[in-house]
Amino acid sequence: MSMPLSDPTDDALMTEINMTPLVDVMLVLLIVFILAMPLIQNSTRVELPQAQSAPAAPQPDAIRLTIDASGQTFWNDAHVSPQELRTRLTEAAHRSPQPPIELRADRATRYEPVAQALAAAREGGMTSVGFVTEPAR
Repeated sequence: MSMPLSDPTDDALMTEINMTPLVDVMLVLLIVFILAMPLIQNSTRVELPQAQSAPAAPQPDAIRLTIDASGQTFWNDAHVSPQELRTRLTEAAHRSPQPPIELRADRATRYEPVAQALAAAREGGMTSVGFVTEPAR
């Protein structure tokens, strides 16, 4: 119990912080963490299998859509304009079975040409687009 430093009849504000609620909350949190720690440490250990996955073989009818560093688009190694790309994508979407698209973009390519190609594929009705990357060395 603290002793007041001034007269109790004084109308000055009390400037001491009541630490009891803070200590109570900290003790409750400490108890919660002590009780929860064994539950966290006794998790089920599972050894996952390890496998070497081979790269997927390109499908013969897949469309190779390539975007170079300058943003130019190529359909199976032939340069296409944005309008021609939309036309070809619409035609390819109506084939049965629909061929997948293998999108290859240069590392230095800006995002905008890639986004436009994806939007054109979606507008054309294509349902399968895959991003081709090189394996890490």
